[in-house]
Amino acid sequence: MSEVAGRMSIQAGAHVLEKAQGGRGMLLGGVPGVAPAKVVIIGGGVVGSNAAQMALGARAQVTVLDRSTQALARLDKEFNGAVKTVYSTQDSLEEYVLDADLVIGGVLIPGAAAPKLVTEAMVKAMKPGSVLVDVAIDQGGCFATSKATTHEDPTYVVDEVVHYCVANMPGGVAMTSTYALNNATLPYILKLANLGWKQALKQDVHFLAGLNVHAGQVTNEHVAKALGYAYLLPEIAVANADA
Repeated sequence: MSEVAGRMSIQAGAHVLEKAQGGRGMLLGGVPGVAPAKVVIIGGGVVGSNAAQMALGARAQVTVLDRSTQALARLDKEFNGAVKTVYSTQDSLEEYVLDADLVIGGVLIPGAAAPKLVTEAMVKAMKPGSVLVDVAIDQGGCFATSKATTHEDPTYVVDEVVHYCVANMPGGVAMTSTYALNNATLPYILKLANLGWKQALKQDVHFLAGLNVHAGQVTNEHVAKALGYAYLLPEIAVANADA
């Protein structure tokens, strides 16, 4: 779903950049003699890399910010230097966000709320008609001015900056999302059905890592920390199930 959301973020952002949608009236890729839009992607994970693919394909000027040097190196290699990679600091984030026409928020922390990386002051200082697309809105959003919207009413404006903060973005392309999710999960569903849940958890570390709650106890460390619950190691939960 992060792949879908990352690709959709550019599709949605390009549309919202149109004047009739409240944007600056820019074509993402420009035309000969007219500069393309500046797309800034915060986060170089699955969302960010898929957004970069789409933005680069549309001939936009693309910059990705991340705090992982490994992620930046991977993106530099993947796009052969066509995407600018920048180490994310408070100063670099502010510099690139304020100069952007379209900003994609793709910072997701598993099981935890997204960090508020773009402040209200930064939004206020952005160019009028620029666009923010918050892919992290399901985890609370990574822009201070973000609030969840719907596919029916996807945008709102704060300080002349258009916000696209649709929760469950992949739901807008339900056919693609359904097939993608089915392709990813079917092998696990079959294995779970054939082995049963206890044996599947014992044999497959990925199943074990995916266990969130067992017998009323939280077995996902991130979820437990975020919600203030006691954390139980999933290995212990499975062992207790046999007792």
